[in-house]
Amino acid sequence: MLLAFDVGNTNIVMGAFKDGNLIQNWRLETHNNKSADEYGMVINQLFDFEGIDINSVKDVIISTVVPSMLYTLQHMSMKYFKKRALVIGPGIKTGLVVKYDNPKQVGADRIVNAVSALSKYGGPLVIVDLGTATTFCAVTEKWEYLGGSIAPGLKISSDALFEKTAKLPRVELEEPGRVICRNTIESMQSGLVYGHMGMVDFITNRMKKELTKYAPSEKPVRVVATGGIVNMIDNGIGCIDIVDKLLTLEGLQFIYEKNRPIRPEIKEMPPFEEDAP
Repeated sequence: MLLAFDVGNTNIVMGAFKDGNLIQNWRLETHNNKSADEYGMVINQLFDFEGIDINSVKDVIISTVVPSMLYTLQHMSMKYFKKRALVIGPGIKTGLVVKYDNPKQVGADRIVNAVSALSKYGGPLVIVDLGTATTFCAVTEKWEYLGGSIAPGLKISSDALFEKTAKLPRVELEEPGRVICRNTIESMQSGLVYGHMGMVDFITNRMKKELTKYAPSEKPVRVVATGGIVNMIDNGIGCIDIVDKLLTLEGLQFIYEKNRPIRPEIKEMPPFEEDAP
């Protein structure tokens, strides 16, 4: 069994794969102050609740955009699973040709999403990830990662509006059902939610045009969307062709298969100070 971690700024999405199939997934809060043992105990409890034998985990893979979490999860992997986890980063085989000016600057989550979307749906694609940040990635049918855009996520925008204004309250992120609103709460919800929909719609459609120009193809450009608020945004716009909430987790499984080395179990905990933050 493979245990996969997708570590975002807000949440950790964790999945258990058996024979290449996702059998269970969980969402945890990303917490820099938790120790390796605390995460180990939480994972043990989750497995026990689902009736999954934690001893069946034979390998671990981690994708993270929070560098400070890597040491904790790597240490947890070594202590509880006797494996130094495979970490998405330089040197990992993905099959992508990254056209970024500096390929090392592309977030691990964006690489994983691209591999997953291309493996499942083929290119050319625009991939939208609606998380803490909202990211847009353009990939070709030849597995070329051309680049993309990064914007504040819906929750970041909401927090900024509350924190940077004197009189505006914090609001729940939900659709008010109209844009001409008659109270402050609904007016903020309208601007935040529908404004985000408009931003996603505009950037996605412009990216499709640029992708067609830079990498002409006989196939139409499709839009794949994922992330925690994807259903809310998808309900209000028509540019999204495929919603896939498990895109990143399944991408970790695809990348693991490309890099499947034979790594012996660790019989004794090695020094780990060199990886400490």
